[in-house]
Amino acid sequence: MSIAIIGAGLGGLTLACVLRRHGRPATVYELDASPTARAQGGMLDLHTESGQAALRAAGLYEQFRAIVHPGGEAMRILDRDANVRREETDGGTGDRPEVNRRELRNLLLDALPGDAVRWGAKVTGARPAGGGRHEVTFADGSTIVTDVLVGADGAWSRIRPLVSGAVPAYTGLSYVEFSLFDADARHPEAAAVLGGGLMFALGDGKGLLGHRDPDGSLHVYAAFRARADAEPPDLLDLFAGWHPSLRAMIAEADGAFTVRPIHALPVGHRWHRIPGVTLLGDAAHVMSPFAGEGANLAMLDGAELAAALIGHPGDVEAALTAYEELLFPRAEAAAAESAANLAVCFREDAPDGLLDLFESYEELGVRT
Repeated sequence: MSIAIIGAGLGGLTLACVLRRHGRPATVYELDASPTARAQGGMLDLHTESGQAALRAAGLYEQFRAIVHPGGEAMRILDRDANVRREETDGGTGDRPEVNRRELRNLLLDALPGDAVRWGAKVTGARPAGGGRHEVTFADGSTIVTDVLVGADGAWSRIRPLVSGAVPAYTGLSYVEFSLFDADARHPEAAAVLGGGLMFALGDGKGLLGHRDPDGSLHVYAAFRARADAEPPDLLDLFAGWHPSLRAMIAEADGAFTVRPIHALPVGHRWHRIPGVTLLGDAAHVMSPFAGEGANLAMLDGAELAAALIGHPGDVEAALTAYEELLFPRAEAAAAESAANLAVCFREDAPDGLLDLFESYEELGVRT
């Protein structure tokens, strides 16, 4: 059985790694020319029940522990005046350790043979080829035909139209992403207010969200509500009246400012079973980052899809049906939580809503 995975993100690579561990080769097709063609983002917290479980399934858990960022689980919530309204420290005993996305991706890539990923393979189209097989066309004019086609190619998936007409919609929230390098030495005021891990500074329906990277840099997102067609705002004007230490993050930013509108598929997105093809990760359930589940779910999707294919040898449809029966309710719950948390974080009385949310988690004994 031939298995083609479109997209070498965390979910697609996890799928390939788990399959390979069980003697089931698969080929990953990635539009980037190489693993270093573009930045992979900042820090991720990997959850015990999802991202970490996927790494255990891939036989990579111990290697993962070696690249965890010590202290990265620290968290503080501030108001616009830089008052610390809630703070959690990282004593090394937490169950959601932080890891650099690039290093995590490299861990997965290193577990695969060199020919498992075809770089520079940009998909331009896919169509049924009969008998549950699919033909995939690439930008260079080449084609493949595969028994199992997996769309792991992100929010703007080229494979999703085979099973669903849904497209991600703008949530009304945008980010402007930027960094401060060698922060303790070069940007001490910003470094001090952000702290050692994750920071939420919220108020007036907007916020500065940041985290400290293992190399000592600060990765910051200015978040605000805006029309989809609006011009990017002047951030210092947008955050006028906020505490000087918070505004210093903007004023002292190193390098480029990158605008990132936040999109999401409808909560509860699902599709009817189409022979020979399925989706995972953002291709299946892209959502805002306010449940912290995107990468974790993508990796769990990959591990569970691999388990289904391994557990139903020779019966693709039974495998994909079993996988999607687990996928749909899990993704719906996470997407609903993400949408609700976005609304809470950017209420006009923020950060009060987020503080109340953390208190409710504590009362229920829920990990955050």
